[in-house]
This record gives sequence, C-alpha cells and structure tokens, in this order.
Amino acid sequence: MRIATWNVNSLRSRIGRVEAFLERHDVDVLALQETKAREDQLPLMGLQSMGYEVAACGTNQWNGVALVSRVGLDDVEVGFPGMPGWGDPVAAESRAIGATCGGVRVWSLYVPNGRKPDDPHYVYKLDWLARLHDVATDWVEGPTALVGDWNIAPRDEDVFDMAQFARSTHVTPPERAAFQAFLDSGYVDVVRPHAPGPEVYTYWDYYRQRYERNRGLRIDFVLGSPAFAARVTHAFIDREERAGTGASDHAPVVVDVV
Repeated sequence: MRIATWNVNSLRSRIGRVEAFLERHDVDVLALQETKAREDQLPLMGLQSMGYEVAACGTNQWNGVALVSRVGLDDVEVGFPGMPGWGDPVAAESRAIGATCGGVRVWSLYVPNGRKPDDPHYVYKLDWLARLHDVATDWVEGPTALVGDWNIAPRDEDVFDMAQFARSTHVTPPERAAFQAFLDSGYVDVVRPHAPGPEVYTYWDYYRQRYERNRGLRIDFVLGSPAFAARVTHAFIDREERAGTGASDHAPVVVDVV
C-alpha cells in the first residue's frame, strides 16, 4: 500500500495536479492539508471517477484537511478528542481528520503555524500539539500514521539557514520538544532513513526563487507507530512536484508499506 501526504495549498486550484500525482505514483491513500474550502466546494468528481473515496472537512478559505482513499475510508473522525479551537469566540478549525484505510489508522494533520514566538497563535500551536500528543499516546499500539504539515523543523539540518530563523517559529526549543514528545512516545519518523539530510526539504517559499536555490524547510512528516513503521519498505519526497507553474509550495511525501 502506498500512502502520501501533501499540503496542496488549495485543492480547487490544484485538483489537476492532485489527480495526475495519484495516477503517476499509483497512490492508495492521500492525506491533504490546506484544502482551503468547504466540503461542498471541493471538485471531487474526477477523484471519485478514479475509484477514490474522499472525506474532508473545511470551513472557509483557510485550513482544511482531507483523506483520499481507494482502500477503504472507515470510522471517519473530524478533529481529535480535546482539540483546541482558535479565535474570538473560540471555534474549532479544520486541522485534523482521521480514518481507517486498508487497516491503517491515518490522520491528516495541519498543525497551526504559530506566526511569531510572542503571538497568541504560538501558544495555541503548542497547546494543539500537546492535546494531540495526549490522545496519540493511546493510538501508538495499533497501526497508526500521523501525517501532514507539522510546521516544525525538528533539526537544524531541516532548515536551509538557521541564522535566518533565529527569531522565528518552527525551530524554537518548545516546538522541537513538542515534536520530540511524539518520538519519545514510540512514533517513528519513517521517511528520514530513506531521505536523510542535510538539504532535503519538503517546503520552499515562493519568495526569491527559494525552490530553485533549494532554500527550504523539512516540515512535512509521516510519523508511524511501531506497528506501522515495521511495515515501511520505502519512502521519498516528490521534489519535482514543487516545480512548474501553479505548484504548491510543499512537495508530497510518499511511504510504501507492506
């Protein structure tokens, strides 16, 4: 089975790329983030004609997550238990959706950005991660994959220039500690052994030809429970999907499991 995750940065804008990606790589399950639309606004007919089921949640032009599967889409959950909200008044955002696909519990996750270390959104980000960790420890015994855009670069080698991020989110000790907590609980970064750094990234800003100069960040991950990690045979980052006109600023991450 082939599982992929991709921050698509608007599914409506890139549905053609998504359909071509699924066909080109023969993907069984695709987790999407930043779909940027309500469910009724998503262009799903092409995916359905290809044999895929889709579960999605979205509220507006921000956030949004989805799961696209041709190996089953059972026990769909929108949001995880205890997931915090954001705003005034506080409301749940569309940042997590889970389902069982081919016997694997897959969660598509879009972790809050955090904006700046002194911003209330940064506190929200850390709280969101802590709440996710609390429930994810209960899932670690089964075949579980926590996949998506984590908005954290856990190691210095995951950043093209640490000096430029000295006062930025994504690399602060609390964020890195939050990411490490999942690893300490038994989850495994199943991609790193197959795509080791340095200079291996999943995100390149549109600014100043960052992609062309390979000045990126590694912030998209597949964290697998031990039962899932033991089944992984190969993984890669489809870097070329970031190229060309109309590309997302993220590249898909792909994992093969037996």
